[in-house]
Amino acid sequence: MANLRQTPLTCSGHTRPVVHLDFSSVTDSGYFLISACKDGKPMLRQGETGDWIGTFEGHKGAVWGVALNPEATRAASGAADFTGKVWDAITGEELHSFQHNHIVKSVNFSKDTALLATGSNEKLVKIFDLQKPEASPDEVQKLEFPSNPNSLEVSRDGSVLTVAHSNTVTFLNADNVVTKIKDFTIPTTVNSASLHPDKSIFVAGGDDLKVYKFDYITGTEIESFKGHFGPVHCVRFSPDGELYASGSEDGTLRLWQTNIGKTYGLWKCVDGSQLNNDIASPKEVPAS
Repeated sequence: MANLRQTPLTCSGHTRPVVHLDFSSVTDSGYFLISACKDGKPMLRQGETGDWIGTFEGHKGAVWGVALNPEATRAASGAADFTGKVWDAITGEELHSFQHNHIVKSVNFSKDTALLATGSNEKLVKIFDLQKPEASPDEVQKLEFPSNPNSLEVSRDGSVLTVAHSNTVTFLNADNVVTKIKDFTIPTTVNSASLHPDKSIFVAGGDDLKVYKFDYITGTEIESFKGHFGPVHCVRFSPDGELYASGSEDGTLRLWQTNIGKTYGLWKCVDGSQLNNDIASPKEVPAS
């Protein structure tokens, strides 16, 4: 498997830059991926392959942040229309809409889907209690940052909140009282970061078009890849950690293998002597 090159799958369908994405946990039907775009239409996809499933419609502006709950039964989105929305991910029905005082840049569910966190250009992370189906979510806690939070992610076990802001990735204890664990400086303005499910590594992407991989314990850079033709706006690990996805200003969403050369999803391992140690050619996955 030595010397295999990274060959991402490319998912098409959006008409403008892809700015955020999120995976569900593994369900009986596999796992799912939701993507946000400046075209204002979040898309739901099959996670292992990138195949399009459906589109959520209702925002009146660019959608900047999206999230799926672990079971892929609920979706959330934040947009330039100053609103955050919660959707039924199976029917596409809008369940909640809550107003902010500025653009909502990122959203994420707690592991039990009881709470929703939003990050906005108010320089605040707000946490809403969703256990009130007959009323709008209530704000229960605020966290302040020195710069606008560009993305946030709750770890698979619900214990770590990862926040990307300026050229920094901050990791917070997400259990009950939210406290800082550590932070690392990234070699570019970082738009998004994602922690591997086993907490061994994290990936980050930003304005220099690269996707970076770092050691979570030390913050040491392990490697970086350049494949997009515009700034990388979002990165996320799949729930099994076998791949991570990236979305870019170039309008594409790409799926990358964590362990290059392994047969997984649409990737097929081939004999290196036949194809110069490369894996199968990249495949474009259309939206329809």
